[in-house]
Amino acid sequence: MNDNTLKRTMKLHHLVIFGVAFLTPMIAYTIYGVIATSSHGVESGSICFAVVAMLFTALSYGHMAKAYPTAGSTYTYTRKAINSKLGVLAGWIVLLGYVFFPMAIWLIGASYLSAAVPAVPSWVWLIGFIVITSLINFIGAEVGSKINFVMVAIQVGIIVAFLIFTIKAITEGMGEGTLASFSPFYNPDIDFSYTVAGAAAACYCFLGFDALTTFTEDAINPTKNIPRAIILTLLACGAIFLVVTYFTHLVHPSYDYANPDNAAYEIAKQVAPSIFGAIFLIGTIVGQFAAGLSAQASGARLLYAMGRDGVLPKKLFGKLHQARKTPMNAIFLIGAIALVAIFLDVTKATAYINFGGFVAFFFVNLSVIAQYFVKQKERSAKGVVLYLIFPILGALLCLYLLAHLDRFAIILGCAWTVAGIIYLLVLTKGLKQEPPELGIDD
Repeated sequence: MNDNTLKRTMKLHHLVIFGVAFLTPMIAYTIYGVIATSSHGVESGSICFAVVAMLFTALSYGHMAKAYPTAGSTYTYTRKAINSKLGVLAGWIVLLGYVFFPMAIWLIGASYLSAAVPAVPSWVWLIGFIVITSLINFIGAEVGSKINFVMVAIQVGIIVAFLIFTIKAITEGMGEGTLASFSPFYNPDIDFSYTVAGAAAACYCFLGFDALTTFTEDAINPTKNIPRAIILTLLACGAIFLVVTYFTHLVHPSYDYANPDNAAYEIAKQVAPSIFGAIFLIGTIVGQFAAGLSAQASGARLLYAMGRDGVLPKKLFGKLHQARKTPMNAIFLIGAIALVAIFLDVTKATAYINFGGFVAFFFVNLSVIAQYFVKQKERSAKGVVLYLIFPILGALLCLYLLAHLDRFAIILGCAWTVAGIIYLLVLTKGLKQEPPELGIDD
């Protein structure tokens, strides 16, 4: 027996719980104001559109997990199904999400703390998040699966309590004063483009469901359970986000907030006892802190893998700290990059992350077509639907949502992509050589 082989211990329910924990159930509250302002008040309609768009991509991730039952990623699928050089470009764009995701998480946490303690500027809280999280990741602390379960339980408990207070306030006449309304889904006076813009913002809530593919070698019967877990995670979180946005809209139909970055906290103070505002804030901060720890650790690991294999400078990124055995340079670089958030708001930061997510999802959908429809010639009626039509719809929806992102995010995202193309040309000496293989799937 090979001692280096991972034990297959994760059943379907373990995978789903991890997926839900990774997506962070309270995220719908933490960026509710961004979704509300982007959609002009049809938040639930935007969530529905986002779920449908992500569902096609989730199916594509499931197909690729079956084709390559190893710890996967957008890079791995693109490299193996389409082309190694395009795989490097996909890996570069995935890097956008991994490296900048912590920045958005810490910015959200800082905005809520700033709302609770206005005397302290938001940038002070932001730097506090960065420094503390970076030091913990440098030391090497890990958040185990049991902590994930506890974090999910805490967040679900706070969500249920918030919903109870919200429903009580609605029945007492606050907001629309009714529990049955179609207005959170559709408003004839609001152009559909705003629904799509809200969906583009809402997709931030779903980024990370693809992380389940990294547990392929830990899962029991991975070719069945990984695809199922991806779909179930997406549907479970979609249902949570839908319920949250529906009732929050009913109690506060207007999308006019003093600060959209912490709108849910503003609503919590209106509908719940004062003590709950503090509980809600604590739950939000703890959730953001835990998510930031995981996101920074993941991003640092990706930078280390790329440095170790020579895709990024090996002397800077390819070494571990001698005593701690942690990728120190990568950890502190991600922390330093996050300081850019001082000049951003949550809308711009999350849109920037979504750019990387949408482009990466686009590549995965193309990978399904290349792998199944082209290479394996799955061209029966079922094959045409599953491996051509659905992936094309998924790819087009991702591009459609990407086009409705914040203009600033599109400009920065395109600049990042152009930088990746230039780097690829240098790395492959004008595409004449094969690029080194990244260790993302190790």
